[in-house]
Amino acid sequence: MQGLRDSSGGASRNLMSAAPNDATATHVESLPTGELNAGPHAHPADWRLGFWSLIATQFQGAFNDNALKFLVIYLIVERNFPSAVRDRFILLVGALFAIPFIFFSLAGGYFADRYSKRSVTIGTKFFEIGVGLFATAALAAGNLPMETAAVFLISTQGALFGPSKYGLLPELLPENKLSWGNGVIELGTFIASITAVMGAGYLADAFRGRHFWSGIILLGLTMIGLLSSLGISRVPAANPARKFRVNPLGDLGGQLRLISADRVLAWAVVGNTYLWFLAALLQFVIVVYGHDVLHVDESQISYLQAAVGIGIGVGSLAAGYLSRGKIETRLVPIGAIGMTLFGFLVSRHGLGIWPVRADLCLLGLFGGFYAVPLNALIQHRPKREEKGGVIAAANLLTFVGVFLAAGVYYELSSREGISPGGIFLAGAIMTLVAAFHAIFLLPDLQSH
Repeated sequence: MQGLRDSSGGASRNLMSAAPNDATATHVESLPTGELNAGPHAHPADWRLGFWSLIATQFQGAFNDNALKFLVIYLIVERNFPSAVRDRFILLVGALFAIPFIFFSLAGGYFADRYSKRSVTIGTKFFEIGVGLFATAALAAGNLPMETAAVFLISTQGALFGPSKYGLLPELLPENKLSWGNGVIELGTFIASITAVMGAGYLADAFRGRHFWSGIILLGLTMIGLLSSLGISRVPAANPARKFRVNPLGDLGGQLRLISADRVLAWAVVGNTYLWFLAALLQFVIVVYGHDVLHVDESQISYLQAAVGIGIGVGSLAAGYLSRGKIETRLVPIGAIGMTLFGFLVSRHGLGIWPVRADLCLLGLFGGFYAVPLNALIQHRPKREEKGGVIAAANLLTFVGVFLAAGVYYELSSREGISPGGIFLAGAIMTLVAAFHAIFLLPDLQSH
C-alpha cells in the first residue's frame, strides 16, 4: 500500500511541478465550459441523434466488456481452485483487462485524431465482432486460457475505442452541455456495468456447461452496437496530417508534457487515475467478500457490484445537473470525502448484506461526484487537434491504475493475508490521501 501511495503522490508531484500555461489563468472553481478552450467545436446543430447513438454504442460496449470479464471470473470461482490459485487467476484476468489500455490507448488516440472519430468507432465494432466469435469458441470449449485471451482482446477493442468515444463528446455537444453529457455517459457506462455483472452471474448459472450460448448472446449484442454506431453524426478528422508511430508508447512522453504544462488538466488526470484504481480494487474485493465473508452465490455478488454501479450512475447524473452548464470542480473534494467515509463504513465486521449494499451504493454515489468534473476537464482543456492524444494518454494512465489494482489486491490478499474487510479499509485510507490531494490542490488551482 505504501508503494502505491508513493506512486500516486509521485505522479501528482511530477505533473504539478511544471509552470501553468496561459490556459490555466481561468478561475476553475466553477468553470463555464466555453471559457476552458477557445478552439473550434464542430458539433452539429441537431446533436441529439448523434449523441444518443454514441450513448447506445458505449452502453453496449461497456456491457460486453464487463460481462465477458466477470463471466470468466465467475467461471474461475466455480472451479473451486485453492484460494491461492484462484487469486492468481483473478490477478491474471485483471491484468489482461488492463494491459491493452496501457499499450494500445495511444494507438487509439492516433486513430481518433487522424480519422473521423465516427469511422474509428464503427471500425472497432467490426473488430469486436471478431472477438465475439473467438470468445464464443472459447466458452463453448470451456478452455480457460482461450477465455482469458478473449478478455485481453475485448479490452484491446475498448482501448482503441476509448479516445474516440470521449473525444466525440465535445464535437457532438454544445459547450454548455458537456458536463451534462459526461454525466449521461457515466450513468450509461455504470448502468451497463451493473447489468453486465448481474448478467454475467445469470449466464454463469443458467448456461453452466453450455456457455456457447453465453457467447452467442454477447455476439448478438455486439451486432446491435454496430447498428447504433451508424447513427453517430459524421464529424471531420481533427488532425489528418498526424503521423503514426510504430512504438505503442512512443507518443506517451509528448502527451505527458502537454498534460503537465496545464495544472488544471494534470490535476484532473491524476484524480481520474486514482478513481479507476479504486474502482478496480473494489471489483476484485467484492467478488471474494461475497463468496468468503457473506457466503452468497454469484447472483447475490452481482447485486453487490450493482449497488456500486447504481451509486456511481446516480451520482454522475446528479453531478452533471448540479454543474449547470459549467465544470464544477468543487464536487471533486466532496466526492473524495464521501468515498473515504463509506469505505470505512463498509470495512466494519459483522455487517449483513443490506448494510453492505447501502454502504457500497453511497460510496459509488460520491464516486460519481468525483468523476464527472475530472472527465469534463480532460475532454475540454486540450486543443481540438490534441484531444485524441491527450485523452488516450489519460486512458492509458487510468489503466495503469487498474493494472496496479490487480497487483495490490494480490499483494494484500495472498501475500499479506489481509481479509476482504481489511482491503476495504486499506482502500478507504488511500482514498483519504486522494481527498487531501483534491482539497489542498484545488485552492492552488483557483488562484491561477
